[in-house]
Amino acid sequence: MADQYAQSSEDIRPTGIPAIPAIRWDEPPEGPVLVLLDQTRLPGEESELVCTDAQALVEAIRTLAVRGAPLLGIAGAYGVALAAARGFDVDEAADSLAGARPTAVNLAYGARRAQAAYRTAVVDGAGPERAAGAALEAARALHAEDARASAKMAAHGLALLEELLPGGGHRILTHCNTGALVSGGEGTAFAVALKSHRAGSLRRLWVDETRPLLQGARLTAYEAARNGMAYTLLTDNAAGSLFAAGEVDAVLIGADRIAADGSVANKVGSYPLAVLARYHHVPFIVVAPVTTVDLDTPDGASIEVEQRAGHEVTEVTAPHVPVLGMEAGGGIPVAPLGTQAYNPAFDVTPPELVTAIVTEEGVLSPVTAEGVAGLCAESRGGRVPID
Repeated sequence: MADQYAQSSEDIRPTGIPAIPAIRWDEPPEGPVLVLLDQTRLPGEESELVCTDAQALVEAIRTLAVRGAPLLGIAGAYGVALAAARGFDVDEAADSLAGARPTAVNLAYGARRAQAAYRTAVVDGAGPERAAGAALEAARALHAEDARASAKMAAHGLALLEELLPGGGHRILTHCNTGALVSGGEGTAFAVALKSHRAGSLRRLWVDETRPLLQGARLTAYEAARNGMAYTLLTDNAAGSLFAAGEVDAVLIGADRIAADGSVANKVGSYPLAVLARYHHVPFIVVAPVTTVDLDTPDGASIEVEQRAGHEVTEVTAPHVPVLGMEAGGGIPVAPLGTQAYNPAFDVTPPELVTAIVTEEGVLSPVTAEGVAGLCAESRGGRVPID
């Protein structure tokens, strides 16, 4: 089950990272729990959601209280560890978590990694407590690895920007949210923009509102403000006019799944940006850890795209404050009763529209099936560097 207790932040000032970490493992006297920063209540309130079992975490994932590809992988691993520590069926928990959001490959990766650690410990003769400890160790290792990957992606991404756009003054357009709220570190695409900002090279961060759930407006703007970045929010359909006016130097987005051919599934609205970028000769750069690559998905057409509830489109939600007497998260109808809505959570950008994929291992450009395979190949020292 999940309990929610609020830590109100009425006056949220630029202070770098959120006061509450996006995810943490805690062990109060009543037993281990997974504590999440409830992203549905940002930016108006920083509050925590406490999950005491895997099913509560599944619900938190489906309602987007916790979201973002790398963080979902971390959450999936911790969820399996939580099930093990509390004596629930580990395989059942792993299956439920892995299927909670079908497009995000990191979620299944994290859940299966902790599940494998648990099974290996059992096969080796470990009792329930030691096996649960092995699952938790796997989750903590993934958490730490993602933090290191985030720092490396930021460095590789900034080097690429400096190569493509010498002289600084970067005007970067981003979509959805890719910062510390989705990562064990400072994020993926947002981490690159943040590193550019710290280097004095960021002139402007253009933040797509990212409809219908407004992750750009609510979350990316929140993180940009906290870090003192120069940013401007725009509606998704205003991006074209920015390109036409020559105000965009590069597009930086994250990814929820990268297929074997280099096709990229990301928050819906990413593909139109890629088309705009190609027409206007602007680099379109994807930033994601290697764990987001799925060699078992051969191409973009094979990516299962999550379809979300129509009310996210037909209603305007109030994520953090009651509106007109309605509870937080309730919706105000903006379409006639009975209106059907098309609401894919993601779209797919083909590799020929992607200038480069930036990972912790380096930069892949051009994006080809052979390059993606090389990116994932094992070597004596680990993954094969590709820059």
